[in-house]
Formats: sequence, C-alpha cells, structure tokens
Amino acid sequence: MAALLRHRGPDAHGLATIQGAAFGAERLRVIDTTPAADQPFTALDGNVLLVMNGAIYNAPELRRRYAAFPFRSRSDVEPVLPLYLERGHEGLADLDGMFAIAIYDARTHELVLARDRAGEKPLFYTSVGEEVWFASEVQALLTGAPQRGSLNKAAMLDFLTLGYISEPETMFRHIRRVQAGTALVIDETGRRIFRYWDCDAVARETVPTSGAMERLERLLRRAVDKQLTADVPVGVFSSGGIDSALLTALAVRSVGANRIQTFGVGFSQRPFDESRHARRLADLLQVRHVTLEVDESSLAESLHTVVAQVAEPMADPATLPTYLLARAARDYVKVVLSGEGADELFGGYPTYLGHRAARLYQRLPISMRSTLRKAANALPVSLEAKVPLEYLLRRFVACAEEDLSERHIHWFGTGLTTDMFQGELDAQYRQPPFPEFGDDMNRAMLFDFRTYLRDNLLAKVDRATMLNSLESRAPYLDQAVVRFALAIPSSLKIRRTTTKWLLKQVAGRWLPRSIVHRKKRGLSVPIAQWLNGGLAREVDRLLHTDRIEGRGLLHGRKVQQLVLEHRCGRANHSRAIWALLMLEYWIERWITED
Repeated sequence: MAALLRHRGPDAHGLATIQGAAFGAERLRVIDTTPAADQPFTALDGNVLLVMNGAIYNAPELRRRYAAFPFRSRSDVEPVLPLYLERGHEGLADLDGMFAIAIYDARTHELVLARDRAGEKPLFYTSVGEEVWFASEVQALLTGAPQRGSLNKAAMLDFLTLGYISEPETMFRHIRRVQAGTALVIDETGRRIFRYWDCDAVARETVPTSGAMERLERLLRRAVDKQLTADVPVGVFSSGGIDSALLTALAVRSVGANRIQTFGVGFSQRPFDESRHARRLADLLQVRHVTLEVDESSLAESLHTVVAQVAEPMADPATLPTYLLARAARDYVKVVLSGEGADELFGGYPTYLGHRAARLYQRLPISMRSTLRKAANALPVSLEAKVPLEYLLRRFVACAEEDLSERHIHWFGTGLTTDMFQGELDAQYRQPPFPEFGDDMNRAMLFDFRTYLRDNLLAKVDRATMLNSLESRAPYLDQAVVRFALAIPSSLKIRRTTTKWLLKQVAGRWLPRSIVHRKKRGLSVPIAQWLNGGLAREVDRLLHTDRIEGRGLLHGRKVQQLVLEHRCGRANHSRAIWALLMLEYWIERWITED
C-alpha cells in the first residue's frame, strides 16, 4: 500500500506496528527535513500511533502549549500527539491547517481518521474482513482487496451530471471518504462521525461589516505568512489573475521577491493563453517566473499519466495542465501556493451574475422569452473560443426559468441529463442538498464551497501536485479567512456586475487596476477542438455505441448523438463528452469485469 503512494512522499518511508494496528507513511520533507521528523510518530511507550499528510500552521503555538512534551523533532505534525493525549479527537478543533490524520490508540483500541475543514487533503477508507484500511489515495486500497469491479452507480450518476462525486461516496461501492471537517472514530463498539467544524453553521453567523476591507487584508496577510513556513523553497501558481496575483504580492511582502518564484501555463492557442499576464505580474513584482508551454502532445501525455495513476475519474480538463505545471514547478520548489477557494468564498464566478439576470428574465412576457430562446439557439456554434458567447447564452436560456438550485447545478454541471441513463438509474439520482438559508448569492456560493470546490477543484489540485511530489497550499482556505468570508453579506462580494468586490478592494492596494479588474478567464483546455482532432479515435473507441450499450449503464445511441452533433459543429458538447470519456477511461483501467 505504501509503495503505491510513494509519489506523495518520496523522501522517507516509515512503518510502525503495535497490537492491532500497522501504520505506514510516505513523507515529503517540508518542515524539519531531518530523519527525526519522519513518520509515523508514537507516544506513551508506543501505545499511540500518528500519521498525517498535510501541514499544521499553528504548530508553533501548540509546541508552546505543550512545552513539557518530549518532542523528538521540529515537525509541524508531532504537536498533534500531545493535543490528542490531552483532549482526544475533540482536540481536532484546535488544529489550524490542511490535513488527513490517522491516530490509533492501543489503550482504547480506537482509530481516528480525520480531515481538515475545507477538504484540502484526501482520506479514503474501506473494510476488508474485520480490518479497516485507510489511505490518501484510492489505489492503495485496491491491492489485495475485493473492491475491483464494485461500481458505485449512485456515484457514477453524480460524476456524469456534476462532473465530480459528492463526499463521502467514491466510484467504488465499498470505499468511502472521510468527510471534510469531521473525524471518523472507530472502536470495538462500532463507528461514529464526530463533526468538529460545520461550514453551514459558520455561514449562519454574522460579522460586523465596518472595516471589512482592513480586516480581510489583515487575515490574508496572516494566512500567507503562515503558509509560507517551510524549510524548502516555496513558489506560487500564477495565471496573472487577481487571486494568484494578490497571493504573490503578499508573499513578496512577507519574504521578499528573491525567495518567491511563480509558475504559469502557456498555450499555443491564443484564446487559451494567459502566459503574458503572468509574466507581466512577475515583472511588476520582480520575481522569477517560469512559463510552461503546453500543446496537444503534452496534454495527451498527462492524460495517460493521470488515467493510469489516479483511481478516480477526473472530469475537470484543467487536471492535465495542472499536472504538467506541477511537474515543471517541482524542479524548483517543493511547496506552491494556489488560489483555490477565492471564487467560492468571495463570489468570483459569472454564474452568480447569471442568477441575477435569470430573475430579470423570468419577469419578461412568455412570448419574449420564447423569442430569446430561439435566437440564442440559432446562434452559430464556436469550438475555438475559450468560453463561447453562444454557449453561455444557450445554457442560460435552457435553465433560466428553473429555481435557483436546479439552475445552478445545471449551469455548473456537465450538460448530461438523467435521460441518458438506462433502466432505473435516473430514478436513483439525488442531487446534493442546496443550502436553505441566506440570500440567493450566498446560497449558491456556499453550495459551491461545500461541493464543487471540495469535491472537484481541491481533488484536482491535490492529485495533480502530489503525483509530482509537490505540496500545494491554499491561503484563501485559511480557517480565519473562510470564517470571515462565509459570514459576510453577499453585497460585499458582488456589487452590480462586479464580482469579488471586497477582494478587489483589497487587491487594489497592492496591484494595478489592469490586473485587479481583468476579466476572469481561469485555466481552460481547448478540449472542444481536441475531441474532434487528436482525441477523435479515442472518442470513437471508448464511446462506441456497442461498448456503451454493453455496459448497461447509458443509452449508446444518445451518447453517439452527442458525439455526432459535436463533430459536425451543431452544438458544443465538450463538457459532456469529456466526462463520458473520463468515465470510460476509468472503467477500462480500474474495473475488472465480473
């Protein structure tokens, strides 16, 4: 099992056993790079075992609190031991960081499996006979276990409609995820979930809005300072957009330009290329910058690597350039800061503006709405643009009359509908619950925070970076920043047509207006063209009608109709076809037919 996770920590390999438990750890040495900090850690004459993936940012405070504890290292992980010895699993609430933690207490025969609040670090578990197995990635749980072939159809429906799988499910029926902000506690009496943090409860809180700009800036500066802590070089993933630009500026303020290096992606297709913006930011802040040029050949290489090594289907095409960028960055640094969480916390997606437009659209006469629908659907289809206007308009009119939750999920989803599913699968599908409190904007943002961010974006970044032995940290997901952002009103996040209003006010103190107010683009891949070009043979092979029908899961003819419409330019079905393609790759690689 440990050998299958060596890419996550190639610097040291540890194993510890006590009666009833065996723990393995693959370590990436970031803080205290000496062997003294290698895991597992033990306490009380070996009666308590600890392994952890991630980083504890308040480790210095915990060391001061437990100054009498016989620490063997300067590790940020080791202070979790005295905290557990004093407070048990309830002490998790005192941790500030990103982590997946396993603790076994031989005195009580209790196993604790816990994840951080936002879900930055993954943790999977399963039962094998009377044993409990756990690991940071699914493939470590498949060797020698009976899970192969056990497809979780409910998770498959999630994946095909949303593009990701909602926790605690996985694509394997007998493998589950520990939920973010919780600990799974297992002892001889059974299993129970201890929730030490609840984003919904935090979102119900209220905070004073006076001085919000100064408070947010103070919180972000503190978050960046904490997450720069490392005994190895640290860099920043940079697109030149506001999120990464602000992180870079604050990092330079904290440690100086000579200690920060930025990394960005360049595409040969100009609509997808953001490299000039990242280089301009690097010149402005006087930091070293590396641009990775990505083409169809390198994307194909990363596709084969991800499919072969990640036992989860990844429907976000940005996984591929993120993997390549991480591989390039690993030649220079061991840790990178990235901007995940800013859009969900501060209202960065154009979708949120779409909800406001939908309310206006719903007030129009039926005849006018019908005319607008026909006009949008008559627009010529573009497969070359990064985010084609006609594509946005078609998706808008298709869902604008639905209620908030249905509309939002459809806009963010793959475009596949449940009528694609064979048999009773469509009746089994249950969408993730939508928040029932707050105004529409904050409800949508909270939904994205607890689903799209956690189950898609953070999973993508973790797998892509850790495949290259690179640790990614997200300062916007610092617990104090998250608590503040979830509790402030949406009027501080979106004003008129300006998204991320408050964050832009803060960024304006550090960056020029041209960067702060540049149109949001995001890391996108030209998959619409790729599916009709270099990947066309794979699309034909994996999505052949007979192959799809033979699985008994989807209607092969409807899948083929999507492919044909995309091929002839009648519609842009790239998101749907990509999700189907990733599902078929996953089944081919990871499922053994019964």
